[in-house]
Amino acid sequence: MTGRIVRSRTAERAAELLGSREGRKHLSQHGWTQGMPVVMAGAQELLDDVMGLVSVHGRAALIAMIDPRSDDLQFLHVSAPSPVLEIVTPAAARTRIASLFAAAQDEGMQTFRVKYWQHSAVAHLIPACHRSAEEDRLSYRPKLSS
Repeated sequence: MTGRIVRSRTAERAAELLGSREGRKHLSQHGWTQGMPVVMAGAQELLDDVMGLVSVHGRAALIAMIDPRSDDLQFLHVSAPSPVLEIVTPAAARTRIASLFAAAQDEGMQTFRVKYWQHSAVAHLIPACHRSAEEDRLSYRPKLSS
């Protein structure tokens, strides 16, 4: 693939949201800040692998994932691991990132740890950004051509 850039659907949809004023406003109301890292993940990726990418940044990050059931773009805000949090048992080795999204949705906030982190971190699901007719250009779903 010489000279071609391939972007995942997740990356395209996240870029569309972050490229809109309404999207940035919505995400900032839930912990996103300008310049915050955004890690793209597939639902079946291992939690350890995704958190390895988060760790590279050494600070809070967003994880973007498309829910395979609903096709909705979801964001999870993940704090940096912190010594002030209760140290919880690391997630099982084969845990998928979709499990952390589900736990954060069910619990509101989820304290978790992966095997190579000394400290725990907190994750919370950012509510979906619902658009009005005026904000139709803001879309979590790809537009279908007629």
